[in-house]
Amino acid sequence: MSARVTLIGKPGCHLCDDAEPIVAAVCVELGVTWEKRSILDDPALFDEYWEKIPVVLIDGRVHDFWRVDPDRFREALTDNRRRSSD
Repeated sequence: MSARVTLIGKPGCHLCDDAEPIVAAVCVELGVTWEKRSILDDPALFDEYWEKIPVVLIDGRVHDFWRVDPDRFREALTDNRRRSSD
C-alpha cells in the first residue's frame, strides 16, 4: 500500500523541519499513511519542487508548500476521506 501523504523536502531545510512534526501528528491522528522524500535523492523531484520545499502531496496532488497549516491539512484529509467513501 502506498502512502497517501508525501512530504517532499531536504535535510537542513528549516521549513521542512517545521513541517514534518505537523504532517506526522495529523497523519497519526487520522490513521493516514505518510512518507518523507528528499529532493536530493530524486532529480525529477528536485527539478519540480526545489523552490517550494517543503511540499505536501495528498494522493499525489500538491496540497501545500512552504508552510503547513495543521487545521487546513487535517480538513483536506478529512474531506478527501469523505469523498472517497461516497
